[in-house]
Amino acid sequence: MSHHKKVLQETLFSWLPLAVAIIIMSSLVYVVAQQSYRNAANDPQIQIAQDITTALNKGDVQADAIVPPTSTSEMSSSLATFVTIFSATGTPVGSSVAVDGKLPTIAEKILVAAKKSGESRITWQPKPGLRIATVITSYKNSTASGFVLAGRSLKETDIRIAQLGIITAITTLIALILSFLALWQMARKNPGLTEHHEHTAEHHHTHSA
Repeated sequence: MSHHKKVLQETLFSWLPLAVAIIIMSSLVYVVAQQSYRNAANDPQIQIAQDITTALNKGDVQADAIVPPTSTSEMSSSLATFVTIFSATGTPVGSSVAVDGKLPTIAEKILVAAKKSGESRITWQPKPGLRIATVITSYKNSTASGFVLAGRSLKETDIRIAQLGIITAITTLIALILSFLALWQMARKNPGLTEHHEHTAEHHHTHSA
């Protein structure tokens, strides 16, 4: 084996554990940042849903006074936070936005989960290509019960997460390349390191024989 191949082999052997560590750390940074972006997308909805639920529980206001029974604003074209209220059976009572001209509907199992826990925070997809950061709470007073859904498009959040993924991938690749080059240069300037491994291998071979 030529000297250059020995140096390259030694460098690769030393670099692999470092490469694994770099990839793991980069992945952890990405996951933490991604979750931070996603959780922050719920913030306005949490307050709105809880405030409306408190008012409905007290009976201070009726559901039809909060949201109109029909809406001309389309969910897919708005980045604003919206509210939809459902009856106890899951029928939409009213909404500040519509989906293709109709009141939004949501799977019954999602409402059941919200009723059991008191509040659910999910990513809701009312139609293909439309992702909503959603907070759902349940309410009950002396005359009615149902659910409050506060939502907001994840369009901008998804763009930021995608950009984060690209930046993380590029910086990880740069770190991998630079770390390999640094170790390679060290191995070239310290040929004794390679010779040490060769002598060790020969010693083990002779001992085995």
